[in-house]
Amino acid sequence: MTTIPAHTHFDFAKLNERERYKILIGTVIPRPIALVTTVNKQGQPNAGPFSFFNVLTHDPAIVAIGVENYADMRFKDTARNIRETGEFTVHICDNALVDQMEVCAIKFGPEVDEMEEAGLATVRGQMVRSPRILAAPAALECRRHTTLQVGPAREIILGEVVGVFVRSDAVNSSNLHIDQHLMDAVGRMGGHTYARTRDQFDIKTLTEEEWRLRKRAAKSAAM
Repeated sequence: MTTIPAHTHFDFAKLNERERYKILIGTVIPRPIALVTTVNKQGQPNAGPFSFFNVLTHDPAIVAIGVENYADMRFKDTARNIRETGEFTVHICDNALVDQMEVCAIKFGPEVDEMEEAGLATVRGQMVRSPRILAAPAALECRRHTTLQVGPAREIILGEVVGVFVRSDAVNSSNLHIDQHLMDAVGRMGGHTYARTRDQFDIKTLTEEEWRLRKRAAKSAAM
């Protein structure tokens, strides 16, 4: 008989902000990392990583980024630039980019180009003005769809993906299959911990008929 482990319940109404944060980042794992580039109205580039990120739907193609602005409700550079231009580019971070991504996480002033500090080569975006980081295995060019204000200093930015760059050696252009091993993406865990995505396995969802056949076979084998 399988032993069911004990569980501890946390009432979020009784936890403070920091406690809720620790529970969420420790349980919702691994989280993909969006290395987001933007420009402001004057064309000053900016880059910052966000692990409160994912794709929500493919039709329309929408990604979401959770941004925590400053406690005094000033916008972070990413949030302000997206409000000003309506554009941004999400880069998928692979294992080779981790150290440079962490440089982009440093709280530089708005006049500093994080990509220059990190030594990241870039080109101008094709469908948006935000720069594209050439070393990233994939880059999703986005236009702002909706901004949801979910707290005094927190917002969720929904972006519609208008174009994607993928490493040519990692994508089959005829069937659009993307090689996950060559993508070598990393995910964010709790605290300062990251995870690699090299350890993979496949599971194909069964049809109802296949499931019932499997159950009958297992029942017969147990007799």
